[in-house]
Amino acid sequence: MSRVALPPVGRIDVAAEYAELRTRRVNYSVGEVDQDSWNHDVYRSPLSAERPGPPEPAGVWERACRLVESYQFTTPEIVRAFYDPHAPLLGRDMLLQGRFYGLRFYLGVRVTSIIDETRKDEQRLWGWAYETLEGHLERGRISYEVVKDLRTGTVEFVITAYSQLAPTVDLVTRLGWRAFGRRTQLRFYDACGVRLHDLVTASGPAPTPLLLPAGDGELVLAPADAQRQWLDRLALHRSRPGEIQ
Repeated sequence: MSRVALPPVGRIDVAAEYAELRTRRVNYSVGEVDQDSWNHDVYRSPLSAERPGPPEPAGVWERACRLVESYQFTTPEIVRAFYDPHAPLLGRDMLLQGRFYGLRFYLGVRVTSIIDETRKDEQRLWGWAYETLEGHLERGRISYEVVKDLRTGTVEFVITAYSQLAPTVDLVTRLGWRAFGRRTQLRFYDACGVRLHDLVTASGPAPTPLLLPAGDGELVLAPADAQRQWLDRLALHRSRPGEIQ
């Protein structure tokens, strides 16, 4: 991993904000999720193919799994993430930075499930899911899975999600979400599939995660090609936007 200086991020202390995630709880219960008031999404993106049968060493499926584990598939124009590279994947807290024009939202999520199974001797799956924490704009869960069809050798990236705008969001943010949020959410899913396809099929080594100093430790900034933009200096940075200020 390469190390870079922590970029300035407006009035948000990323290291402090990340450390505070450990005190937050998941902001919904599964019993609240229904088919009418929650969005339910499934996105399937073909990546490439390898020989039928179990995943090949260093093949498409394994490369895709490594990229998904380190969150390199996210598109930096919409979402970036900070996380502790030394924390186990299961239970890992992640501080997402949602980006929309001149707004930067800092959103906490936690990895609550790892998928690692073979289904009916027909599909090999690996992936993980996170759930939203208190202060997030939304409530819900997203899973990211790399799936190989053992009969044909095809490998695809599957995003499965359910979500709902947090009821505690203030009126102005609620109106903005109704106008742009859902559209941006769907664009994010599609862009992640395209990006992972490009990374998996590209020649050369996988991206090297960026390590940022954070207090006595360090955080990963994902994806590795996330770059600071001039608008960041002028953007409005909001922590815990899912709470009425």
